[in-house]
Amino acid sequence: MVRIILTLILFLLSLVNFFPVPSKETWYAGIAVPEFPWIFMLATLLLLLWSFFSTKYRMPGLIIGIITFVLLSTPIIRAYMVGNDLDKRLSESFGVNSNDMKGFHQQKPFSFIQMFTGNGAKKIPFATYHYAVHEGVELTLNFSPSSIGGVRPCLVVVHGGSWTRGDNSEIAAVNNYFANAGYQVATINYRLAPKFHSPAPQEDVHAAFSWLRNHAGELKIDTNNFVLLGRSAGAQIVLTMAYTGNENGVKGVAAFYGPNDMLWSYDHPDNMLIMDSRQVQRDFLGGTPSEVPDRYLAESPLLYVTPQTVPTLLVHGKVDAHVYYEQSVRLAKKLDENKVKNLLLTIPWGTHGCEYNLNGPAGQLSMYTVERFFYAETQMVK
Repeated sequence: MVRIILTLILFLLSLVNFFPVPSKETWYAGIAVPEFPWIFMLATLLLLLWSFFSTKYRMPGLIIGIITFVLLSTPIIRAYMVGNDLDKRLSESFGVNSNDMKGFHQQKPFSFIQMFTGNGAKKIPFATYHYAVHEGVELTLNFSPSSIGGVRPCLVVVHGGSWTRGDNSEIAAVNNYFANAGYQVATINYRLAPKFHSPAPQEDVHAAFSWLRNHAGELKIDTNNFVLLGRSAGAQIVLTMAYTGNENGVKGVAAFYGPNDMLWSYDHPDNMLIMDSRQVQRDFLGGTPSEVPDRYLAESPLLYVTPQTVPTLLVHGKVDAHVYYEQSVRLAKKLDENKVKNLLLTIPWGTHGCEYNLNGPAGQLSMYTVERFFYAETQMVK
């Protein structure tokens, strides 16, 4: 009976590859199961062997186990499927030539072996700098220098956390990855809600840009080649900055599963078992849409798309229960309508934070795509 119960638990866990997680507590399973699939597949295989050599409940154990094993393997299968036409899509969207592929840090969209061997990025120490003091808050950034010498493009990374929490240590492996890929990488902290409301994050990112420009000589930053990357709330911040901030030298923005239309978000709240998303928005913006309508408009980058908007890469999981996939679909459509270079990388099994493991299926696809996007827009010399 224990064997059957364990197999059923794994079967239920496998369903996160197809359906949004039902609660905040199960969200971690939504990240772990598809991005560390081999662990759960191995556990299922052991249970299958146990069933095979058992006499009691043998057939039910085998049937449920086989179905579970197949379901758990689907992120791997679908990662290969997504990767099959990724080079073509990148070429059509951003003009990345397949002949350039040998110069990139990650050579394939997805590799089964990489889940075990890693992406080969070497550990690069970062330095912490104080870039501004706003309303008594001392703001810092972590700077990871490029592994390639000389003046290099600069990647500015903004963390998520519903505008209320988190810091620039979020998924630090991404910062290290792009330092290995040849970028100067600055990951910033910003003032958090509910103590500070919009437009505090925008003011802080502007201050970070000023500091980076003022120290470009010593940090070897090419100030004509900035790119932005943000996740969740950080994605909303970098999209707003890229579309409305008028910072010189911004060549592209990569946004992971971010809200981009605050009014639409308020009208389409999360499952309350996941998060009280309306309260989160009120904390960030300082009130409801009727109380502070200008802030809801100002923090909705979708509303500011024009033919002059910077090239944009969107990454979003289809089963995201925190920020609905529809958000990125709507933004991609608006970018298409304005003939702005863009690509929406859809992770069919992905939930919020799906790229947490850079060597998992979503992590590999994401890094492969973002690196080539940045390469195309900065015209970086490898």
